[in-house]
Amino acid sequence: MTVDSVVDVAALKPATMGVGALEGLRVLDLATMMAGPWAATYLADYGADVVKAEMPGTGDPVRQWGSKDRDGTTSLAWKSLARNKRLITLALNRPEGQQLLLRMLPLFDVVIENFRPGVMERWGLAPEKMHEVNPGLVILRTSGYGQTGPKASEPGFGTLAEAFAGLSYITGAEDRPPSLSGYPLADGVAALTGAMAVLAALYHREVNGGQGQVIDNAITDANYRLIEHLSLEYERLGTIRVRSGSRIGDLAPRNSYETADGRWVAVSGGTQGIVERLFRAMGRPDLIEDPRFTNNADRIRNVSELDHEISQWMIKIDLSTVLQIFEDFGVAGAPVNDVSQIATNEHFVARDLRVAVNDPDLGLTSTVHVHPRLSATPGGIRALGGHLGQDNDAFYKSEIGLSEAELQRLREAGAI
Repeated sequence: MTVDSVVDVAALKPATMGVGALEGLRVLDLATMMAGPWAATYLADYGADVVKAEMPGTGDPVRQWGSKDRDGTTSLAWKSLARNKRLITLALNRPEGQQLLLRMLPLFDVVIENFRPGVMERWGLAPEKMHEVNPGLVILRTSGYGQTGPKASEPGFGTLAEAFAGLSYITGAEDRPPSLSGYPLADGVAALTGAMAVLAALYHREVNGGQGQVIDNAITDANYRLIEHLSLEYERLGTIRVRSGSRIGDLAPRNSYETADGRWVAVSGGTQGIVERLFRAMGRPDLIEDPRFTNNADRIRNVSELDHEISQWMIKIDLSTVLQIFEDFGVAGAPVNDVSQIATNEHFVARDLRVAVNDPDLGLTSTVHVHPRLSATPGGIRALGGHLGQDNDAFYKSEIGLSEAELQRLREAGAI
């Protein structure tokens, strides 16, 4: 679905780059696609100097991925994923590129890569080799299935991880096939775990002797961790969770309900008090004493009848009225927003969810603010993702000390 945008970008606060908690930290991003580079983006948002190295000529596949801007060429996903990064080219599959990487490593604290397990070793760039050059290096290795195990060498993406790690099996309607999320959710989860692990490893390095280490960040493992309590249910009770639509087996009510004007409201009965307030808001205080709904266990057993009662009430009222009633009675509920509704929602506007950026390709546009926000060292956004190899000369000449003649030889060899 496509609509005319109602975002007034000029009214947004301009993006700024304040003092970042990670200023002074240097990160070399060798990864492609989503999970690995996304972890680097989180670090860059907090002030880390992230240098992203891409394959000469082609660059990161995300440059060709997803929706293109009105010009038909600029990937909007790339603009977001590569924000705050310096961009160079480097071919690690060429001997000259491999030697250049080893020459670069002493400059960095962190290396992020997501090649299939065994590829870096085949290129002579195993972690042991990198640690010979820089013993303090923290190496984040993100892969579909991890560095070990029978599936380690198989290609793995976030989509596959959702399925393999069990998320897809429990997602979707009861009478429909398993559902994959409409967004690279599994990659986002792995990006967050990867960034967290980098910070943990850096803390260990700083307080316990200065040694780096290797982080094995499997996308499947990161997502399996999300449903760990379901695994415990299986182990202890023999229970296998199945798809239940928007319901959840731990509490009721927990669902989305349609309003009279075709909108949807999510409701979560997280506590007994909230449920009782919901019944009063519905004008049905009698349901509080109804033996089907007296407590959470009863409501779970009779969830279809419960959903019916709530649905029959809500379908007669428009969204704004429902939300006002919920506010008056202290009920936990929220509208199910699409991206256009988020863009103009007063809560997100008040929190400066998006900030304005002047981009050479897009002009005045916006991007999501840094999150979570730190009070003293907020970091920020310098720029969105730029052009392939745009920082080659500045980086290789000023920081590596290469001459123009050396650069030319590397270009001719296809190494940069």
